[in-house]
Amino acid sequence: MKTAFVTGASSGFGQASARALCKNGYVVAAMARRGERLRALKDELGENLICLECDVRDKDALNRAIGGLDERFKSLDVLVNNAGLALGQERFSEASIDDFDVMIDTNIKGLVYVTKALLPAIIKARGYIFNLGSVAGVHPYPGANVYGGTKAFVRQLSLNLRNDLTGTGVRVTNIAPGIAKTEFSQVRFKGDEAKSSAVYERTKYLSAEDIARIITDCLALPEHVNINELEVMATTQTWAGFAIERE
Repeated sequence: MKTAFVTGASSGFGQASARALCKNGYVVAAMARRGERLRALKDELGENLICLECDVRDKDALNRAIGGLDERFKSLDVLVNNAGLALGQERFSEASIDDFDVMIDTNIKGLVYVTKALLPAIIKARGYIFNLGSVAGVHPYPGANVYGGTKAFVRQLSLNLRNDLTGTGVRVTNIAPGIAKTEFSQVRFKGDEAKSSAVYERTKYLSAEDIARIITDCLALPEHVNINELEVMATTQTWAGFAIERE
């Protein structure tokens, strides 16, 4: 029996990953803040999905939830660190410090809390850690400021984990998606449908299922193969040119 743990499993990449892993024979512990969404997913997927209603920012609640998992999760084959978000796209000087705190607490501290708590079980299984980064962690764009900084952290932590886990057989991959249509923009623009929809107008974008497929494809590789980083964009997306200020 194979086991997996997925954060941010109530929507987007997390939900698609939990669905794909269940369908590939994993027992999946799915963690998210929105319990009703998790329960709906369990109705769809059945007993192989275990619902954990918890916010990754809450270290004590997180540790209690992980500590309450049954013996099957003493050995963990797959961790998908997906919980994360962007809030706002204002310039740094105009952006909300409260939004900064939420992004740092979720994208950085939440990822650290989950990985630290589950690492003994991952090492026992010689398992696989997937961290969901972003192209924003490498390529800057206006308004990415703290969000991009948090995803740069995800990238660097992933690489450093590879060093610390030498000799354990544990694999670590940072998956860095570009434009993808999930709830990401709805959250970023705080429910402003016009702004959210404008992101995807007249273009083709990645789907949550594309990222879930990448995860299952990586899992199918031989155990001696580690993809350190996988940056993936829609074919319609590329890098912005240099910004030049003109008089």
